[in-house]
Amino acid sequence: MKYASILLAATAASGFYAPAAFADAGAPVKHHAKRHPIAHHAPVASNDSLLNQQVAELRAEVNALHAQLDTTHQAQTATQAQVAQTQSQVGMLNQQVAETPKVAKAAAKQEITVALDKEHNQGYSSYKGIRLTPGGFLELAGVYRQHYQGNDIATSYAIPFPNNHPSYVSEGRFSARQSRVSMLAQGNVNKSTVLTMYGEFDFLGGAQTANANESNSFNPRVRHLYGAIDWNHDAGGIHFLAGQTWSLVTMNTKGITPRNELTPPQIEAQYIPGFVWARQPQVRLTVDTADHKLWAAISAENPATTVVGTVPAIVTNTAPAGSGYDSANTLSLNGTPDFVAKVAYEGNVAGRTLHVEGFALSRTFTAHVNGGGNVNKSGYGFGAGVVFQAVPNVLDLQASVLGGKGIGRYGSAQLSDITFAADGTIQPVRELLMLGGGTLHVNKMLDVYVFAGQEQEYADDLGGGYGVGLTTANNSGCFTEGGTCSGNTRRIRQLTGGFWQKIYNGSFGRAQVGMQYSYTERELFAGVGGMPQANQSIGLISFRYYPFAG
Repeated sequence: MKYASILLAATAASGFYAPAAFADAGAPVKHHAKRHPIAHHAPVASNDSLLNQQVAELRAEVNALHAQLDTTHQAQTATQAQVAQTQSQVGMLNQQVAETPKVAKAAAKQEITVALDKEHNQGYSSYKGIRLTPGGFLELAGVYRQHYQGNDIATSYAIPFPNNHPSYVSEGRFSARQSRVSMLAQGNVNKSTVLTMYGEFDFLGGAQTANANESNSFNPRVRHLYGAIDWNHDAGGIHFLAGQTWSLVTMNTKGITPRNELTPPQIEAQYIPGFVWARQPQVRLTVDTADHKLWAAISAENPATTVVGTVPAIVTNTAPAGSGYDSANTLSLNGTPDFVAKVAYEGNVAGRTLHVEGFALSRTFTAHVNGGGNVNKSGYGFGAGVVFQAVPNVLDLQASVLGGKGIGRYGSAQLSDITFAADGTIQPVRELLMLGGGTLHVNKMLDVYVFAGQEQEYADDLGGGYGVGLTTANNSGCFTEGGTCSGNTRRIRQLTGGFWQKIYNGSFGRAQVGMQYSYTERELFAGVGGMPQANQSIGLISFRYYPFAG
């Protein structure tokens, strides 16, 4: 009965129904009329096909259910992974929250450290919107001279001849007087206008030796003290300066701008013969164009006159110093400033910087002929200079020249400007100054330099024992102790070299040591006894600390 029921259900599901056959399994079978076989098999084939279709549909439903179960399982797995990741992130966040006070404290400490370091390294402070930049250095220098001259760290190039008794003794001394202090104050009025004041001082002035010839070395010794206004624009500007600073004849390294003058790197405070310079009061106007590549300037500067040869008795060319000066000094008679006009160009040659400049100097000399009125005479000079970066960051070269009449006071050797004729006529002395050299930057801590320079005057015999370079001058005793040596200086020339080694260069400034050797010759004009020469070997050492550099 069980299997009959199952068969009946399957048959009913297939659409084939035979109640007589399955009404009672135990009843006798009744025979019926014979039927054609086709009548029996056609419906069965149709019902099997329908059954197979339904089974396939059931299987598809089952497979879909399995796929749905797989998708649900994958979703559950992803959800579990996401939950685990979220729990991990929550754990890390809890750890960060726990460490936040420590991190904040460390960050605050680092920020303070960086701010202090930045404040220290910027090199300036502010006062009411004005930027103040201190400068200068502390130096202990030592100097050795083969022949005694009685000079401090600044050498007078009037090298003594053997007729001078002290010249038989060498000279050695220490000095801290070249140490400097400076202060730069700058205020930006607006985007294009800057006001500047700069002062720089050292301790090399001597009351009775102070004069206005070249460095205006009065006590206290003012090196620089000036004010400036700069009207800057994108492609150029106008610049005005009034006060004491380097003369416009001094070579620059960049345009025509103060505090960018190019001085040789020596220790010697009087620089090198052939170096053209002065530091004196002046009024200067500068303009620059062509994207700051082309510069032009003009200045009116404090005058002074130096004299060589015999001054006629009828001539008054100096007068005792008055109020504001040491009464032991005398001042030259000058009523007209020295005028300087200068042009400069900033270029580039194959990636190497080039600075070229040229200038003209105009001077007026004045004296009084007793009972005959005043006499005046003009002097002039033309000069040029070049600074070239021969090997970028390795080798820098420079050269300069100045020639003219009455230009002696603008050279380191301090040869004379003028001489006099017997009638009181002023005659400017012809002179030529030349300097050349280079600095090798061996590395960031070591610089080595070599320079050669010369200043030479030319004879001008005005007759009657007046003028310069007289052939009648007595040079016969120049090499005899206590002898006569009265000739005028014709030429001073020097070869010098040295190095600067930085010991420290960082946020606390710069410390360095330097050594220099120079060999200098002094030659007189030919006179009675020939054309004598004297020489001087000088060695210098310097220990410097620049607290505001670095």
